[in-house]
Amino acid sequence: MKLYNTLTGKLEEFKTLRDKEARIYTCGPTVYDYAHIGNFRTFCFEDIFRRYLKYKGYKVVQVMNLTDVDDKTIRRANEEGLSLREYTEKYEKAFFEDCETLNIEKVEYNPRATEHIKEMIELVKTLIDKGFAYEKDGSVYFDISAFKEYGKLSKLDKREIKEGVSVDADEYEKDDVRDFVLWKARKEGEPSWPSPWGEGRPGWHLECSVMAMKYLGETIDLHAGGEDLIFPHHENEIAQSEAATGKPFSNYWLHCKYLIVEGKKMSKSLGNFFTLRDLISKGYNPRAIRYVLISSHYRKQLNFTLESVKAAEKAIERVEGFYQAVSQTKNKSDYDERIKGLIEKYRKSFEDSMEEDLNVSGAFGALFEFLGEVNKLYPDSNIPEANRDEVLDFLEKLNTVFAVFDFSSDFPDKEILKLIEERNEARKRRDFKRADEIRDMLKERGIILEDTKEGTRFKRIK
Repeated sequence: MKLYNTLTGKLEEFKTLRDKEARIYTCGPTVYDYAHIGNFRTFCFEDIFRRYLKYKGYKVVQVMNLTDVDDKTIRRANEEGLSLREYTEKYEKAFFEDCETLNIEKVEYNPRATEHIKEMIELVKTLIDKGFAYEKDGSVYFDISAFKEYGKLSKLDKREIKEGVSVDADEYEKDDVRDFVLWKARKEGEPSWPSPWGEGRPGWHLECSVMAMKYLGETIDLHAGGEDLIFPHHENEIAQSEAATGKPFSNYWLHCKYLIVEGKKMSKSLGNFFTLRDLISKGYNPRAIRYVLISSHYRKQLNFTLESVKAAEKAIERVEGFYQAVSQTKNKSDYDERIKGLIEKYRKSFEDSMEEDLNVSGAFGALFEFLGEVNKLYPDSNIPEANRDEVLDFLEKLNTVFAVFDFSSDFPDKEILKLIEERNEARKRRDFKRADEIRDMLKERGIILEDTKEGTRFKRIK
């Protein structure tokens, strides 16, 4: 598999340190508010990568942290008169609910920053001892002039670096390249923990280095996040981690391009700022939202529109309708080798697309071309029963990666088929009242009947 490594600026073959085991760190949410669809574009892209690795037989060990102490969480908690934990647990819970709604797999570790203060203090001590950090008025700063490779991820011009000037803010602009804070001296109204430098709290950048190395080791396979994190956050992670260990922090860095909405930057003032919950409250299908979020290449800007969500709903219906039609085929013809050939052809096309820097749009293209080719051979998807299971298995296998199609049902096929048979018998008896009752009852359960020359089929409407 080839991936675009932000660190080298090149497409590179992805090779893990351990055979068939990928150790990955992805920056999780700052739990100060509901995550918006821009956040979820990144989380869905990371989920697709994780799912494809598992499709290829990898064991995945992934850490996605929860930033529950930083400038934002503290400010919001104080505004509402709550403790930091009381405030952040609401949005932590909401985040996991939203992930489940979008079929984002639960990762192996979701560590909270506040539960790793001891390890953070130890890392700061190491950096001071090695001459990479200094204490000033109870705060500790990383000396970027001491780390000669500073700027290698973000490709900063060294002239932009303001040596010996410190910054306390967790987030700052690209032209504000100064010594960044590792440990912040306590301020009035802020939570704090004891340390060798006095009461205080960790800086945002420090948190991720500690949690990545604790759960994955000093060198990890891959680190991913949104492109807005390249500087300063990921640049600072590299500096403090590699200064402490003398080893590469992450061999690969993947960054997802930001999202715009209806052609404009997402903004509350423009009325185009959406959380997942906003869109669901408007009646949009969360699987269609996921479809849109993953359908464009992760390194290309995504223009998220409500029309694209509606189009995604139709695309999903097409695939699910094909699956349902194939599952009900009554074609007694012999096994058709041509269908097996199409499965092999489009499985390769799917994998080739995913192997080329996670080209999900190409992978979707392979799926829809497969559907079209099958329907050319067998109109209405009425394939031989002998080919049915391999076609269904193929679709299910691809969906372990896409995770946008719902091939399951709480209404078993056998019950539906039994009712269809009863309806057919009622029609033969010219008992159209009973036939209509069965049709309407099934419709209420989301089952649409289609009378074809091969017999009556059903279609699920989600």
